[in-house]
Amino acid sequence: MNKIFILLTITLCLLSLPSNAQKRIFMIGDSTMADKVLFKTVPDSISGDSICEPFPEKGWGQLLPTFFNNNIEIKNYAKNGRSSRSFIAEGLWQQVIDNISEGDYLIIQFGHNDASIEKKDRYTTPEEYVRNFTLFVEEAKAKGAKPIICTSVVRRRFEKNGTFQDSHGEYLDLARGVAKNEKIPMIDMYEKSKVLVTGLGDEDSKPLFLHLKPGENRNFPKGNTDNTHFNEKGATAMAALFVEGLKEQNIEDLVEELK
Repeated sequence: MNKIFILLTITLCLLSLPSNAQKRIFMIGDSTMADKVLFKTVPDSISGDSICEPFPEKGWGQLLPTFFNNNIEIKNYAKNGRSSRSFIAEGLWQQVIDNISEGDYLIIQFGHNDASIEKKDRYTTPEEYVRNFTLFVEEAKAKGAKPIICTSVVRRRFEKNGTFQDSHGEYLDLARGVAKNEKIPMIDMYEKSKVLVTGLGDEDSKPLFLHLKPGENRNFPKGNTDNTHFNEKGATAMAALFVEGLKEQNIEDLVEELK
């Protein structure tokens, strides 16, 4: 009887020991960061049968796991078309804050849709934007999580003379301002992606974005010209810029888990 009691005690003690839990990164943002489906079902133009065609669009959060070893778990809550306001209004932020824990990281990137004044379902005034970012940061901190703000990645916009056209306006500085006020790390994805895109130039930056020729992919039979969203190459390049920022910010407990 004593032997059984001892064995049970040892077992319970072993079960109570801390496990080698993964470090977790939560991501909130818009379509440029979001996970996209790998395939979509489309009709074959000849047979009419339904076939699975690889979907070429990717978000940079979707490719970020390829840079880390298995000690990192990435939970990507970013969604297409969301602004900081609609992310809260739809209950997506509540899902994040209910699940995030002490020691987790929270990556925040909104701006593309917040500035869309013509789209009433997502438009966020500058004042609301600051309040929303501050809420994300402070509620994450209250749970013991570690927030990192990212400015929005660029849109690919060149004038006819080859001059790059800036986007996102004052929302970039607003995001930077919240990071400064809250004394948290900020990775300037806008400036990093701007350097990349302008360095490549008008023509050579196209292969990063969702540009397709007619017939190249059945999801876009007439081709596609999208200067906001990325293909796998572009999403990988943006994720690499984020990783570069982690190193610059000396976020050692994530950097040490890079491949």
